[in-house]
Amino acid sequence: MLFVTDGLTGIKDAISNVFPKAKHQSCWVHLARNVSHAVRVKDRSEVLNDLKTVYTQESVEAAEEKLDTFIQTWHKKYPKVTERFKNNPSLFTFLSFPKPIRASIYTTNLIEGFNKHLKRYTKRKEQFPNEDSLIRFIGTYAGDYNQRFQMRIHKGFKLVTAELNEMFN
Repeated sequence: MLFVTDGLTGIKDAISNVFPKAKHQSCWVHLARNVSHAVRVKDRSEVLNDLKTVYTQESVEAAEEKLDTFIQTWHKKYPKVTERFKNNPSLFTFLSFPKPIRASIYTTNLIEGFNKHLKRYTKRKEQFPNEDSLIRFIGTYAGDYNQRFQMRIHKGFKLVTAELNEMFN
């Protein structure tokens, strides 16, 4: 099982408490967005381009080398930015997965779409009489969503089904 998260405080601990064997990946889109907000506008493009060279590598070793270079290049100017990337074991989990699905699992984009639709539908409802009705609504919505998409296979996953089964069984 793989969880891709946006860095919400405590989420990694909560996941490991409930699913001790699960793997965790930090969302690179959220990481880049956080970096973008923490650097000067004049440096933003260069910093983000340097960061992109980190997570687009083919192997963990190459990515770690690029990360070291990124940290060395920007640590003096942006120490708080570079500190986020030190000792984070969840940066390159996606690189241990087959290449055809890496583009889908280095970010939270898959679940963000679901969340966006759920938010839209809950706003239409306007109000719920109590918390239980909201929970029932979300459960029903998730079930309907699964029904609509259960026969679809996300890009790249069909190619590596056997390899993924071997990884997780």
